[in-house]
Parts: sequence; structure tokens; C-alpha cells
Amino acid sequence: MEALHTLTGLLFRDMMISGAYAIEAQKQGINELNVFPVPDGDTGTNMSMTMSAARRELENTGNVTVGVACETAASALLRGARGNSGVILSLLFRGIARSLKNKTEADGEDWITALLCGVDSAYKAVMKPAEGTILTVARESAQACVMLKGDDRADIVRLFEVAVEEAKASLARTPELLPVLKKAGVVDAGGKGYVVILEAMLASLRGDAPAVVPQGTAAVEDAGNYADSDEEINFTYCTEFIINREPDSKKDALALRAYLESIGDSVLVADEAAFIKVHVHTNNPDRAIRDALNYGYLTDIKIDNMRSQHEKRAAKAKASVVVDKPFGFVAVAAGKGIADLFADLGADQIVEGGQTMNPSTEDILSAVEATTAETVFVLPNNKNIILAAEQAVSLSDRTVRVLHTKTIPQGITAMLSFDPEADVDTNLLHMEEAADRVHTGLVTFAARDSDFDGHKIKKDEILALSNGKLAFTDVDPVHAAVKLTRTLADKTASYVTIIFGDRVTAEAADAARDQIAQKLGSSVEVNVINGGQPIYHFIIAVE
Repeated sequence: MEALHTLTGLLFRDMMISGAYAIEAQKQGINELNVFPVPDGDTGTNMSMTMSAARRELENTGNVTVGVACETAASALLRGARGNSGVILSLLFRGIARSLKNKTEADGEDWITALLCGVDSAYKAVMKPAEGTILTVARESAQACVMLKGDDRADIVRLFEVAVEEAKASLARTPELLPVLKKAGVVDAGGKGYVVILEAMLASLRGDAPAVVPQGTAAVEDAGNYADSDEEINFTYCTEFIINREPDSKKDALALRAYLESIGDSVLVADEAAFIKVHVHTNNPDRAIRDALNYGYLTDIKIDNMRSQHEKRAAKAKASVVVDKPFGFVAVAAGKGIADLFADLGADQIVEGGQTMNPSTEDILSAVEATTAETVFVLPNNKNIILAAEQAVSLSDRTVRVLHTKTIPQGITAMLSFDPEADVDTNLLHMEEAADRVHTGLVTFAARDSDFDGHKIKKDEILALSNGKLAFTDVDPVHAAVKLTRTLADKTASYVTIIFGDRVTAEAADAARDQIAQKLGSSVEVNVINGGQPIYHFIIAVE
């Protein structure tokens, strides 16, 4: 196709919407790339839900600048991010948005720089970046664009073609970088999701897969959404009006747009045959109105003080939650019994979630801000939720500390180790240390037929995981629980807690307890809790 030298906000909007629809259509295939065939392979679902958050915002956005379109997408992605893959995706686009801030359109060099900024943003946010993941695919894809020369660097379509080509090649190499992928015979699921999104964006750019925008979508986004998404208010007045053209007027609105950009931001100018609809954030609404009168007579004039609105919202939010204690807790859990247990231990808010249903950053943030404490400890209780929880730290209006609890037993032990007389940092250290001493066993089932490390696994076969690694397969959950506990319990073990799920009867759980107690002897205390959790027949804690 003919070379394209500029990327507009409208093009970017449609590309992102296409990406969201594409990954929604392919999410199940991405889910099935999970290394273990346990029913927690939800990378595709997480990335789809994250992209859908951006799609919903962008579908209500008109012909804005590329900078505004990128910022709209990035803000929605961050708040809607689910799972590690979703958070990393949001960080990639957050870096892109920061690079293209205030840009009306982006040329090839702008886009290359933005890609690099996106990669840098994602890598910096991850404490221990792992190669062979979506990070690698995004980085190598961006670097391939950097290596282009001459006309290819100036052609947006060619840039995306190269980005897609290298992303696919990088994805194919991920098993060589992560042995666990090679053993399972799969590529990285997050990397695959990123490839799907890039391919859809390229297709939209070529005109092969235009985004579907619902009928009746307004040409200009409602002004109230801008004030909520801005990281800071740079201009005080949100100014909107309609310019009604004279019948014979042929005056171009581009000059008006340029003038408004010089006195404010968030400029939207929808130029129709009979009228021009205008939206701008500015400190001088009188100047915006005066210049607009050169194009016709004005109606529907609306001027709002965004600082005042922001202060009222902030005051209302603070008034609704009275901070009345120094420490609070937010725990992520699935299953009524487990949720009740965390509440009994002192958790202020329980966020429903876990395997197959990772909560978003917004879900965790809402729970934090509903907690009446100055400092809130967040217990993700799942390795795939930690990164989403960490994004809430900078978004919250209070102090947030995220514990790296990867399992429910680690979260329970961490809360039991809390000392109300100690300070924040001391508690964080002691709770993390206590959680690290817990051995966790999980008994679940295979969601599909698979081949892992040379072993054939049949659908519905019982799987036993020891501290996150596949230990063995079985045909009976109770037998698997007993055998798994014996492998986890060394001579120093004193306590075993068996949490049984919604597929296990109390009689079966008692049988597991009795057999474990007999095997381990009287020196080990064995307790049973009805967790009611989905997915896992048994969650076993050994301390």
C-alpha cells in the first residue's frame, strides 16, 4: 500500500479497538499456552479484559490528537489492568503515551521513540524482568524498528510490519530463553497476546480490519471524562461550545484548532458542514470564545471550573471514608470460607479473585480506598496479582504496602505475624519473612490434555503442585493430598493446615486429615478448614 507518514489520533484509536477485538477473539487459545494444564491459564483473558477497558474509553472518543488518544488508552489500560500480562501491557502503552504527549500527529521517528519509551517504562516497573516473556517480545520488536533506515523509518505501515515480523520471531525464540516453556512445548502466552494485538493494529492501519464504533457515538468525548483521567490539572476551565457556520462559510477550522492548542490542551474540534463542535481546557475561555466568533455564532456554551470540581470530588471521597486507625488490610481471596478466615484475622476488605479471575488494579484500588486506615497492607495471595496490586501504590491517596504473598497460606501466615505495636517497615519485613517460610501444596485437576516435560497428562487428571511446581499426577484428590503433604513436611514441620474446596466433601477432607496425621505423627498438628474455593480440591500449608 501507499506509504503513510503520519499516525493520527483517529488511526490510533481504531488500531487499539481492533487490537481489543482481536485478542478477545483469540483469548482462549492464548489461555491454553499456560505452562501447566491447570485451570489458571488466564493470560488471554487478562489481556483481553485489559484491552477492553481501553476499547470502551476509545469508542466514546472522537477525532482527537494522537497524544490525547494515547493518554486515553493508557489511563484506561492501567486502571483496567489484570494479571501480570495486563499490567505490563498497560505499562508499555503508558510509556508510549508519555512520549507522544502533546503530539497532534506522530511521524515515524516519533513512533520509534515512543516504542522505546514504552519498553523502558515496562522494564523499569518490573523488579526482576524475565527474558522470554512479553517484555522480550516488545523490546526486540521495538529494536527492529530502530534498525530500519531511510524511507522505511518514515513509513508508519512499514514500521508496524517490521514490528510484527520481529515480534513473531521473538515469540518463537521464547522457549530458548525460558526452559520451563521449552519443557512444556509452548511459547510465552503474554508474548503471544502482544503479537495478536500488533497484528490487529497493523491490519487496521492497512484498512483490512477497521474498528467497529457503535452507532450514535458522539464525535467529541464528554468533557467530564478528561478531568477524571488527567494526572494533574494544567488548565482550570473546561470550555465547550458549538459554532454555527454561516451558510456560505468555507473557513477552515484548522487555524482555530492551532490557536486553541496555543492557549490550552485537550483540544477537540469536530468540523462538520453546518457547525463546529469545540472542547478545550484553558485558563482563558474568553480568548477561546473570542477567536471562535470569527467562524460563526455560538450556542451551547459551557464553562466548568475543573479545579473546583476536582476539589469537591476529593472532599466528597474523603468525607465518605473516615480514616480512624493506623493500619488496615486488603486480601485477595476466592471462596467464602477463605474470605471469612481473612476477615477473622483482621482484613478490612476482601477482593474476590485468584486463579482464572485475577482482579484489576482498579478493583484493588477501590478496596484500598474503602479501608479506614492510614497505611494499607495488600495481600495478593497469587503471583499473577502482585504486579496489578503494586500499580495501586501510586494511584492511592494513602500509604500502600504490597506483600509478595503468592499463595493463600502465605497470606494467612503473614497476617498472623502482624504486630500492631511495630512500625510499617518492621511489619512488612516480618510478615514477608513469615510468608516465605510457608510451604504450599495445591491439588487441582488438568483442564486439558497436554504433554509436560515428556509426561502425558490427561484432561481431568489430578495434579499435585509443590510450591508452584508440578510434583506428580494422581487419580484421587485425597490420595494426592496425603502424598503431597508428606513430600512438603520435613522434620521441622509443626503445623499442617488443609483447606478444602467446593468440589470436596467434609467427609473426604476429614479422611485426608486423619491419614496425614497418622503419617506425620503426634508431633505435627493437623487442622482442616472449609475454604469453599473453586479450582483447587485442596490447598495445603506446611509450617
